[in-house]
Amino acid sequence: MENLVATVSNLFTAGTDTTATTLRWGLLLMAKYPQIQDQVQAELSRVVGSRRVKTEDRMNLPFTDAVIHETQRFANILPISIPHITSADVTFQEYFIRKGTPVFPLLTSVLWDESEWESPCTFNPAHFLDKDGKFVKRDAFMPFSAGRRACPGESLARMELFLFFTFLLQSFHFTPPPGVPEEELALTPAVGFTLNPTPHELCAVSREGFQN
Repeated sequence: MENLVATVSNLFTAGTDTTATTLRWGLLLMAKYPQIQDQVQAELSRVVGSRRVKTEDRMNLPFTDAVIHETQRFANILPISIPHITSADVTFQEYFIRKGTPVFPLLTSVLWDESEWESPCTFNPAHFLDKDGKFVKRDAFMPFSAGRRACPGESLARMELFLFFTFLLQSFHFTPPPGVPEEELALTPAVGFTLNPTPHELCAVSREGFQN
């Protein structure tokens, strides 16, 4: 029971911060790259129309899904995963690690790996699309860590990000403040326990034709 309470508490506290931070990055990136935002909204209008997006719509929204995944990869909000402990003696890449040793997975080394991604240092939704525009999974995509001790709230976070992001993009068009060009929107993160966008302002302009 004690472990269950702690796990549920983590789902709410850790999940709320990471999901909100990822959404902040997503909206900032949409304002900085309006052509990508236009593609997302065009796909939403074509596939969903004015109704609310449902979780089952994801399979028919490959570009939108790719944008969400690329936001998670590029933002890299948790560059160092929470610590794990080896359950047995193990030799990894010629290094001997004794049982009970704390291990900190460095997720940045995978999410920004030049041997895994065509352009790791740029925001590029094409990382998750094939030549026909269909969504493709990538083994190097692991913002939730990996293994048996990966984030227990991964499925919840994926659903939340998809529903919140699509609803916001259905309802609003996001732009920099008047007089601020897209190039001035900084993508340098503010360092903390998670990597948040540096303080900035955006305008949310209501999209005509969307029905609440």
